[in-house]
Amino acid sequence: MEEKGCNREEAISFLAGLRAEDVHPNQILSSMCTIPHPIAVAVHEMFSATNLGDPGLFPGTLKVEELLIRSIGELMHLASAGGYSTSGGTESNLQAIRIAKKLKPEVEQPNIVVPESVHFSFDKTCDMLGLAMRTVPYGKNYTVDAEKMAERIDKNTIAVVAVAGTTEYGMVDDVPAVAEIACESGCFCHVDAAFGGFVIPFLPDPAPFDFAVPGVDSISLDPHKMGLATIPCGCLLLRDPDVVSCLNVDTPYLTVKKQYTLAGTRPGADVAGAYAVIKHLGREGFRSMVAGCMENTRKLVAGMEACGFIRVVNPIMNVAAFTGGNAPAGWTVSHTRAGHLRIVVMPHVTRDVIEAFLADAASHSTIHKAASSSINYTIRR
Repeated sequence: MEEKGCNREEAISFLAGLRAEDVHPNQILSSMCTIPHPIAVAVHEMFSATNLGDPGLFPGTLKVEELLIRSIGELMHLASAGGYSTSGGTESNLQAIRIAKKLKPEVEQPNIVVPESVHFSFDKTCDMLGLAMRTVPYGKNYTVDAEKMAERIDKNTIAVVAVAGTTEYGMVDDVPAVAEIACESGCFCHVDAAFGGFVIPFLPDPAPFDFAVPGVDSISLDPHKMGLATIPCGCLLLRDPDVVSCLNVDTPYLTVKKQYTLAGTRPGADVAGAYAVIKHLGREGFRSMVAGCMENTRKLVAGMEACGFIRVVNPIMNVAAFTGGNAPAGWTVSHTRAGHLRIVVMPHVTRDVIEAFLADAASHSTIHKAASSSINYTIRR
């Protein structure tokens, strides 16, 4: 820290220069986050000084969080669901498994059973909570093999996990089958819908994954992904609103005397921004946004196949994976653990962005084929 500060313009100019070094959103095809909705940005600033960690000082902001949880609970077919706003899917998943562990204190060597597609946050969770993680391989269409999941459960299993909107392929596990396995085994059932939670309900024929499925105990969703909220904003929802109390610790010097959240200080700004988007767009607005993303996904798949790429699995959400080559230079994409080219068609990945990417992909493919032909010709001679 320097002894003497600078003026406002100098500070802003300096930071703007650093911000300009970030990758432009139009070139990012790998992220499950997107540009926040303008109303989320405006409301975020309005609530920037609020702290949900001491809610007695911010009763209005607390009401906003309650409205957010109720709205998302209704979307998940359970308006009475409990829960709270988290910093994102990692915290939500950790807290869900913490609850599962608290509910089975008699288990001395606990484990959880998860799909191969599970997010890396579960590695962190198991490390912090001292759990063994049993991974179940893919079945068809890159979803969990439910029969093999049942085989991995034993008397020390405290929770099973299903994924609704896998990070790598955008697939939805057979949640009813996983939840039934959990019920039969007396295990807690958590659904990681951090990405899919704001996509699946707005598809024409949504797969069952939420509290409408008997046996689902908790769900994680991220408004800062397809919910268009500012970063970071996640949500953990619980079928039983009272179960979260098992995480309570004493907080004698705050306006509340017990706290069950992971973080102490919790910003209200992102929570208010998330609710503002929900209130502003409604189901109709989200349905339109998801439809647009799905149309652009179909356009992407058709264009990539025309360039010689091969889809790995038919997309059911706005995530597509391919074999057959790499992306053209200048575009930020990612690869799955199996090496497949992975593209996420978020709201900022518009039709114009897709067309520009496909034009570069076609050029890249043509150059690659020409180079290959030249090499083959030389060898034949």
